[in-house]
Amino acid sequence: MSNKQFDVIVIGGGPGGYIAAIRAAQLGFSVACIDEWKNDKGGPAPGGTCTNVGCIPSKALLQSSEHFDQAGHHFADHGIGLSNLTMDIAKMQGRKDTVVKQNNDGILYLLKKNKVSFFHGRGSFVKPANAAVEGGYEIAVTGNANENLTGKHIVLATGSNARVLPGAPFDEEIILSNDGALKMSAVPAKLGVIGSGVIGLEMGSVWRRLGADVTVLEALPTFLGAVDEQIAKEAHKAFTKQGLKINLGVKISEVKKAKKGVSVAYTDAKGEAQTLSVDKLIISIGRTANTIGLNAEAVGLKLDERGTIAVDDHCKTNLPNVWAIGDAVRGPMLAHKAEEEGVAVAERIAGQHPHVNFNTVPWVIYTAPEIAWVGQTEQQLKLEGRAYKAGTFPFMANGRARALGDTTGMVKFLADAKTDEILGVHIVGPQASELIAEAVVAMEFKASAEDIARICHAHPSLSEATKEAALAVDKRSLNF
Repeated sequence: MSNKQFDVIVIGGGPGGYIAAIRAAQLGFSVACIDEWKNDKGGPAPGGTCTNVGCIPSKALLQSSEHFDQAGHHFADHGIGLSNLTMDIAKMQGRKDTVVKQNNDGILYLLKKNKVSFFHGRGSFVKPANAAVEGGYEIAVTGNANENLTGKHIVLATGSNARVLPGAPFDEEIILSNDGALKMSAVPAKLGVIGSGVIGLEMGSVWRRLGADVTVLEALPTFLGAVDEQIAKEAHKAFTKQGLKINLGVKISEVKKAKKGVSVAYTDAKGEAQTLSVDKLIISIGRTANTIGLNAEAVGLKLDERGTIAVDDHCKTNLPNVWAIGDAVRGPMLAHKAEEEGVAVAERIAGQHPHVNFNTVPWVIYTAPEIAWVGQTEQQLKLEGRAYKAGTFPFMANGRARALGDTTGMVKFLADAKTDEILGVHIVGPQASELIAEAVVAMEFKASAEDIARICHAHPSLSEATKEAALAVDKRSLNF
């Protein structure tokens, strides 16, 4: 068994891991990246949950289902007539798989281009390395070929797993995690979703558009509690109008599989007992850090009370030269947050001083309408007693949105009452995921609402709604 030595070993090839590996290699380090994801043929499939069973495949299915929905319900508005509209689920899934593979192959190419040594298998601690490698660790790779590596710095980017609902383990046939939800070969007549977060709403939207009767059960009494309340209410109204049945404040008492389908016994918000019978059930109640098989105890790696890897503000663990990033540590479980931490850790290893600002990490839900936000919500500002001004602008007053035929939603600005510094921007509507980038840049540069209001935006464009919302903070919107 070989024992190859590296300056940096990254365990995990998801968005945080492979980006950390590439950045470390760019900085002149010898780097190894270990990842165990396999494709259908048993070959390497780096990219983690995001690429394989998360961000990328879900967006592919959302795009396909959106086209189908548009063709069935909105093409006629444009004078386009269709008859006998059909959906080939197998072909849709095949396209999704192709998109995933293109991303897998792209990551492998990038690692090779940057001279990162890739090892296909599971990485785990063996022991601290000998004294000749100061602060180093021996790492075992278990896979098609077993190897032992030694690295001076270890970056843990092991990601997360879907949280299991007690009494309802995933079988990925009837009771589904995000993985099974992405792989259904037919549209279920009735689909249940437990959890109205990002995954629940996106997967529920995909299969509703394709014809499923979708019911969402949410334990919290409010819809999208992390979202600005005004934006969440607008989104709830839109989803309900589309046909999603969203039940809030429920308490699940039992999930029971039957010969066909599954039944969910629960108590509704009024305290009344209810039963939901569905063909398939998606459970999306959050995710937990993936540290299984890492052999953390062999080196004394500290985990916190939630099972995530304990780190400080700089992603340092309790062990010298061991770092952790992404879903495996505190903070939002977002691919782009993991990427930023990956870059930051590589640069810290090189002695640089990067900074990751959690307050300017954008959030997106890729439903229709899309929901995106950055910074604080109005309810957060009220809770902390901060004086603020708010400005909103509806897409129904935006010329480009009218031309697109998609006028649902609004842009909302929140700014400090005295300094006018932008404290948060919240969008529900078309292309919110793209529009939010302007707000992120503005907040990183400590811009004021007036700064955005004074910038010339192209006409006609959806981004004009951003400018108008900034103008509305000072009650001088021009087109509403």
